[in-house]
Amino acid sequence: MARGTRPNFLFIIADQLRSDHLGCYGNRVVRTPNIDAIAARGFAADRFYVACPICMPNRATLMTGRMPSLHGVRHNGIPLSLSATNFVELLRRAGYRTSLVGKSHLQNMTGNPPVWPRDPEERLALEARPDDGRYDQEWKPNWRARPDYDVSLPFYGFDRVHLTIEHGDDLEGHYRRWLRQQVPNADSLVGTENALPTPELALAAFRQAWRTRLPEALHPTGYCATMSEAVLEDAARGDAPFFLMCSFADPHHPFTPPGRYWDMYRPQDMELPRSYRAGADRAPPHVAALRAERDAGRAVKHTPQLFACTEQEAREAIALNYGSISFIDAAVGRLLARLEALGLAENTVVIFTADHGDFMGDHQLLLKGPIHYRGIVEAPFLWHDPQKPQNRRSDALCGTLDLAPTILARASVAPFNGIQGRDLAPLFSGAARTHHADLLIEEEGQRPQVGFDSRVRMRSLITDRHRLSVYDGVPWGEIYDLANDPDELVNLWDDPASAGVRADLVIRLARKMIALTDTSPYPTATA
Repeated sequence: MARGTRPNFLFIIADQLRSDHLGCYGNRVVRTPNIDAIAARGFAADRFYVACPICMPNRATLMTGRMPSLHGVRHNGIPLSLSATNFVELLRRAGYRTSLVGKSHLQNMTGNPPVWPRDPEERLALEARPDDGRYDQEWKPNWRARPDYDVSLPFYGFDRVHLTIEHGDDLEGHYRRWLRQQVPNADSLVGTENALPTPELALAAFRQAWRTRLPEALHPTGYCATMSEAVLEDAARGDAPFFLMCSFADPHHPFTPPGRYWDMYRPQDMELPRSYRAGADRAPPHVAALRAERDAGRAVKHTPQLFACTEQEAREAIALNYGSISFIDAAVGRLLARLEALGLAENTVVIFTADHGDFMGDHQLLLKGPIHYRGIVEAPFLWHDPQKPQNRRSDALCGTLDLAPTILARASVAPFNGIQGRDLAPLFSGAARTHHADLLIEEEGQRPQVGFDSRVRMRSLITDRHRLSVYDGVPWGEIYDLANDPDELVNLWDDPASAGVRADLVIRLARKMIALTDTSPYPTATA
């Protein structure tokens, strides 16, 4: 088919961005006019949930349309199999030019050893085969040690890749090589050791934020916009339809918004979430454990793990998070303008989402961890199709699991056996008011945290009205009435009046877990 008969896709994804930190989701402080314009012209989902609120598992779900327990990326540290079917590879086989700019995180990045299992000789039920492919393609130490290091194309279906690795301003991958080409002193502009002084900043004391010396144009967010513009320019000269994923590493911590975005918002002007103070005497055990660590001066604040924060830390995080988001919005504006200038806008579907949310003072928490409050399990989702313009919102339950089948359907590419999401098109058109009766969220961790004495394993069920969370190895759980208690302040797990609700939700959770077991591969015989 000619390009004109099939839509292009500009898929924009931010890293760790909660939906209520956008103007189109009701935020009256942060300035996001370009992202808001996508919502105004298209479809916005008000209850869009992740399959797992951790980077690697949910990004693998995005690519495959399958739950973490099926695609195998159960937690960070497990790469997505190179043999896993994903929607980008299907688009490529169907004739699309496929490009990735920015963060992938489908493979391990840091070079740090795992903390579990402790015995490296522990036998595996599934052994990796030596000929299974390269699982070191995002390995940061290799990129730093070898100037010729690179990915093997196609990379999870992407024919063209401009990779960023890690967070903050001190990124590796193609970005770092590009940065060194732009300025001879590139390495002296990034990282905490080169940051501009910020003695007033509490977050700087444990390296969760620093004021970068990078100008806006050279920051990783600026790089993603620049490289994405180059991809669009090449696409305009060709005949094939394109799929471009522009994947920002921000506003994920550590917070390093550059230039004017650093102090665009003042911490003292930031409003704390209502749940920071409300319900403080009714915290569930894991939240209470984190607060006790903070109050005893034992909180661990320098890692990516969740911790209980002070009011000042929460206000600083919100202000710097807003600055990073406004910078992303400016980059989105550049891409939308370039689509128009190149004559591509009339046939390009624009999608905006995030891999998961973030704690920004909710319940006195900061960053992310295995506690499924709405701030971390809900993400933004916007879809603008110029061929089918809509100005529509929906509060139907949907999520990351639905992205792969929706994009494939719009591209007229058949899905595959084992894909578990559902095409969102009926919600876009208004033909349907509901999508899923309930949603499952899976989470498993590598380490003990939030008061648990072993690694955390949990499942949550989201229904039209409730959130149920069940944890492995403890007698307690969580139930919240999201209709009457949107801040999730009152845990109904042990409430005698809610015993019937608890029994019903537990049965629904069991049935949902059965429904999401695998149907792939097909049987080859009756055995």
